Amino acid sequence: MTQVIAMAGKGGTGKTTTSALLTRYLLKKKLTPFLLVDADANANLNELLNLKVDLTLGHIRKELKSELPPNVTRDQFMEMKIHQALIEESGFDLLVMGQPDGPGCYCAANQYLAMTMDKLAKNYKYIIVDNEAGMEHLSRMNLRSIDYLLVTSDPSARGILTAKRISDLTIPLGLEIKNQYLLVNRAPHPVPPALQEKIDEAVADSGMELGGIIPSSNDLIDQELSGESYLGLDDSAEIIHTVNEMFDKIFSK
Repeated sequence: MTQVIAMAGKGGTGKTTTSALLTRYLLKKKLTPFLLVDADANANLNELLNLKVDLTLGHIRKELKSELPPNVTRDQFMEMKIHQALIEESGFDLLVMGQPDGPGCYCAANQYLAMTMDKLAKNYKYIIVDNEAGMEHLSRMNLRSIDYLLVTSDPSARGILTAKRISDLTIPLGLEIKNQYLLVNRAPHPVPPALQEKIDEAVADSGMELGGIIPSSNDLIDQELSGESYLGLDDSAEIIHTVNEMFDKIFSK
């Protein structure tokens, strides 16, 4: 059975960084093949993996509104284009959603997307979705059963509160969440007692468990500034030890 891992959190809390580090983890553990879906409007997961994007779902939606090739139905066209948009790498594929819907109705495009995702899902052990905070893309892709929801926060009181509110959003969206975790990124070490208190409160008042507190890392900063892929981070880096232990704990369930 394909398992769905969804990232959520307000902008700037490290969703994409976490997705890139999870990609590295799954590859090292040989938990392949898996599909990465960059569903954030500010798509940059490909940059952290040093991959070039030529076609996004946003482009395909626009093409669906124009005249299609003869003897091709819209669902056939959508399926063909999504396969063209897949960036195929060793062990995983990447699909970029692109810019959000503009003027006009894209209901049909989203329906075709959901149908195509149903077919695609059978090819992967995991689907990892790097979401916007609202998580509407999960519904559009017909991914309503989430095995792991990883909600990221920065190390601030407002960030922790926002993470709890995002977790609460899953109920009105009708999402079935099997496991929910709070991840606090770029935290000072040691964690200040006041921050720890906010984290404990959020966990106690929500369906989330504490997945991990991830410290700031010069290794990540240096890797990004150099334009090198996060997949090339050294196994001996302290941040790699930290996140690997965190992922081991989360995915051992």
